[in-house]
Formats: sequence, C-alpha cells, structure tokens
Amino acid sequence: MRIARCVLDSEPFYALVEGDEVAELTGDPFFHGVQPTGTRHALDDVRLVAPIIPRSKVVCFGRNYAEHAAELGNEVPDEPLMFLKPNTAVVGPGEPVRLPSFSDEISYEGELAVVIGRICKDVPAESAEDVIFGYTCANDLTARDKQRTDGQWARAKGWDGSCPLGPWIETQLDPDGLSLQTTLDGDVVQDGNTSDMIHGVRALVAQASAAFTLLPGDVLLTGTPAGVGLVREGQRVEVTIEGIGTLGNQFLGA
Repeated sequence: MRIARCVLDSEPFYALVEGDEVAELTGDPFFHGVQPTGTRHALDDVRLVAPIIPRSKVVCFGRNYAEHAAELGNEVPDEPLMFLKPNTAVVGPGEPVRLPSFSDEISYEGELAVVIGRICKDVPAESAEDVIFGYTCANDLTARDKQRTDGQWARAKGWDGSCPLGPWIETQLDPDGLSLQTTLDGDVVQDGNTSDMIHGVRALVAQASAAFTLLPGDVLLTGTPAGVGLVREGQRVEVTIEGIGTLGNQFLGA
C-alpha cells in the first residue's frame, strides 16, 4: 500500500494512493489502521505533503555507504554513526526549500527513509520488520561548512527544511537491493543501491532502538551513496527509489 498525506481545500487527510486516485482514510492510520471512508479524489486534484511529521525525531545514520565516506575523506565507523534531526526539519514533496542564511555550502543526500509503526525499544534485528510501518524517500540536506566547524551537527543537519520526505509511504517493500538515484536539474548525480549499505535496515532499527525509544511515525534515515554535492538557489533535486517513487524539491534563496 502507498499511504500519503494530502491537502484539499485546506483540509489535510491521509489517503491510499491507488493509480491516479487517492482514497481518503479515517483518521490517522498509525493509530486507527487503514480504514477507507469511501471518498475518492483524483491524485492531480490534491496536494501531497510530507507523508509523516515524526512524533518526536528523525534518527539519521551517517557514513553507511563506504564510497560516500571515502569521497568526504572519512573512515567508515566501527558502529553506525547516529545523529538527530528535529521534526521541524521535515518538508514535503514539491515544497520549496529555503536555503539557510548561515551557510554557503548546502549539500543534497538522497536516502531511503524507514518509518516506524509502533512504540518500541531494544528491538532485535530479526524482529525489526515487526515495528516498521513502511518506507519513503528522503533528502538529508547538510550545511557542509557548519558540519566542519560546529563539532556537533545539530545546526548543520537540523535546520528548518533540511529533511524533505515523500512522496508517500510504501508499506509493502523489501528494502534490500533497491536502486537509488538523485538528480540535480535533471542530471544524475547519485546512482546507488541499498545493497551497498554497510549496515542494513534491520541492523539500523536495532541500533536506533537500543539508544532511543522509537515512537509511531519516527523516521530513520539510512545513509547516502556516493555523489553528494552542493545545491544552489533555483536548482531542483529529485530522489528516486525503486518501489517507492520520486521526491522532488526546488531551492529558494535565503
């Protein structure tokens, strides 16, 4: 199933995406299950917004692709490298992203995002699928200059708009072996595969839940393949993941 958050006539709602239509759902599927109301709309008539605003946090994993670590001159860490983004960093598909005034080096990072479906702690890797609601596309935008100088990554990774998510959540997907492409103004700049992750999705869920209680709607970003680069005002970045779809955002000046 593909579950989206939509807006029509200023009213937000969850919906199933079925071809070129959406079927409205009753309430929040994270708490009420997937219950169609019977009302349907053309997909072109609704505006897609971020498929989830995390209840508490976005847990991110850095340097989880060896070639990406190498291109930035970093060693691969012995354990997954974790950092957090606040939920205020999240924006949706098609939403313009305003570049922050404090940075001159904003970089795109296309990533597979994991959406948690229920409260959990200390989840064994072999049970990770029991707590996963689904998957979506993400762009882990990074202020590279502040990442180098701040020490802590809170500002470099967590500024408003630094976590585009979308276009929807795919609930029936094997996360292993998915192609992941990022384009900048139509040119392919990242061309990777989730099979190249150092730590797979199940191991990352186990690692994150060992550190934090995960809540329904929390999001895990799983790292980015090689090919990251800078984005400028007026440019458009699209992240396409096999089996999910395409997340696209235009960039505005500070």
